[in-house]
Amino acid sequence: MFNTPFLDLPPLQSAAGTVRLPGSKSISNRVLLLAGLSEGHTLVHDLLDSDDTRVMLQALRQLGCAVEPQGSAGTTWRIGGIGGRLSTREARLFLGNAGTAMRPLTAALAVLAATQGGTFQLSGIARMHERPIGDLVDALRQLGCPIDYLGNEGFPPLRLRATTSPLDTAAPIRVRGDVSSQFLTALLLALPLVTTHRDVVIEVEGELISKPYVEITLNLLARFGIAVARDGWRRFTLPQGSAYRSPGEIHVEGDASSASYFIALGALAATEAPVRIEGVGSDSIQGDIRFVDAAQAMGASVTTGPGWLEVRRGSFALRSITLDCNHIPDAAMTLAVMALYAQGTTRLTNIASWRVKETDRIAAMRDELRKLGAQVDSGDDFIAITPPRSWRPASIATYDDHRIAMCFALAAFNPDRQPVRVLDPQCVAKTFPDYFEALFGLVQTPLACIPVITVDGPTASGKGTLASAIARRLGYHFLDSGAVYRATALVAMRKSVAADDGDALGRIAAGLDLHFIGGDAHLGDENVAEALRAEDVGAMASRVSAWPQVREALRQLQLSFRRVPGLVADGRDMGTVIFPGANLKVFLTASVATRAERRHKQLISKGIPANIATLRTELEARDARDQNRSVSPLEPAQDAMLLDNSALTVDASMEQVLNAWEQRRPFAAAAAAKG
Repeated sequence: MFNTPFLDLPPLQSAAGTVRLPGSKSISNRVLLLAGLSEGHTLVHDLLDSDDTRVMLQALRQLGCAVEPQGSAGTTWRIGGIGGRLSTREARLFLGNAGTAMRPLTAALAVLAATQGGTFQLSGIARMHERPIGDLVDALRQLGCPIDYLGNEGFPPLRLRATTSPLDTAAPIRVRGDVSSQFLTALLLALPLVTTHRDVVIEVEGELISKPYVEITLNLLARFGIAVARDGWRRFTLPQGSAYRSPGEIHVEGDASSASYFIALGALAATEAPVRIEGVGSDSIQGDIRFVDAAQAMGASVTTGPGWLEVRRGSFALRSITLDCNHIPDAAMTLAVMALYAQGTTRLTNIASWRVKETDRIAAMRDELRKLGAQVDSGDDFIAITPPRSWRPASIATYDDHRIAMCFALAAFNPDRQPVRVLDPQCVAKTFPDYFEALFGLVQTPLACIPVITVDGPTASGKGTLASAIARRLGYHFLDSGAVYRATALVAMRKSVAADDGDALGRIAAGLDLHFIGGDAHLGDENVAEALRAEDVGAMASRVSAWPQVREALRQLQLSFRRVPGLVADGRDMGTVIFPGANLKVFLTASVATRAERRHKQLISKGIPANIATLRTELEARDARDQNRSVSPLEPAQDAMLLDNSALTVDASMEQVLNAWEQRRPFAAAAAAKG
């Protein structure tokens, strides 16, 4: 997951390949609660690993459920249910911004606390305390459940309490259907717990929005032994004597809302080969699978089967549409970004529920689409988008809303090749922590569009530390070119290849399986960061680097690190030889005295004896060799930023580089021009 303040997406051109979707958020949290309320154990496969499911799992633990991970992937869990009987009668549950946890847990714990005695407090982040829950509370109070607002009336946080009076299940429980379908879902999941003496009836007032999400609830209730009778979308009857029964094990299908981004990706950019989406398909129980119909109406070419979809570009530019989106409220946000690539104006209606989600999505989508140059009109329950005449680079605010971050990534395919900045990209952890990694694994773009920052400098100048820190801050790939040569030397030593066998060394270099994780070098699955620092490996690397076969093979390897979204490369010739067209070149220097002192501290910390005077002499000799060698001598590129860090910390050096980098990015200028 990209844990960075922002993520810059370069202009993207095409896409192809296969993506495996994470489990559905809507299904995952429903299944977890159902398993927690059931008698016995349920093995849940393919569970979504995200912020929302983590808060639900933690809530179940606090309520006395046995919650056990199975394996290390975080997608299979064994849940021991409470069988509808409280084992914990007092708890404070923090539920983040997970509506799929807050609403159903409110209903389930309200009836359990009222009938069995207990006190529970439910809270979340500030945004959760702005999301309305009054209609659900009103419905539960009809039953006789004591519920207190601990903040603003109609909103969390809540206290749920016991009552000495029996709940009134004789009359139908009425709930509004035109604010959020999660209120009805919450009642459907909770009220089987109070069907001991009679049928319990729920009546929906007003038009029920997001009906497909209620279909998911009914489907899963049936899997856990609850057969709900319904009269259209107005009246739902939970039969007397209902009791949750574990199905033993259950599989969570892939998230159809998340599929929408990759369906759109295929429609926009899959020109040579399809984008294949695995985990959801023609057999899906999720309403958002109907996004396929909307995408096809706009021009996508889609084939589908059980558990999979394949999408290619069909008509392009896309066709504008007018669509009632009541059946796909979450996925409809993706249509709003697809509308940027359509001819004419796309109008999405019946989306009032957008206003009570993670943010006011109608306002947010309007404002962010306009940043890109689109003409946007909006109202209480609609949004209309006309594509930009010319695209602008934009810094997209995400409002801690995962779906805004994910759908706006698609704006990077704009025909004017403008980059897009996504603020707070880690908000995708709510439903799809690896979204950007999955996206980048499918996209292609000309190398010239992928930004590169180079950091060159002499031995012990701190270039590797600085470059690694910059890469982490920007979410870019990292290349330690010195480690490339040392890794070649390490493999040669392990294979007993002599330093004078240039052909054999060239073959080793050409087959090197080297990558960097968190700044550490890995050969295959092995972290070799420490091994590469050994003195004998460094000496061998110096000899290995003299061979043309090795240098050419490693040049190709180093070039291959230039991948979306960008690269930070450090070495001695990154800005002059390997990436002469880099967007920003830094030449890092420090006095010999400072570098000798740094190296001395480094060696002493490892228990290696060292003498500062000797180290200084060695560094001066190394500088002379590097500066006077015939191939790629150490020197700053003509357009390099010169940075002496003798008196600077790593953070101070990084801020100087990032400030220089920001001046080269178009986002601040675009915002100023807009203002």
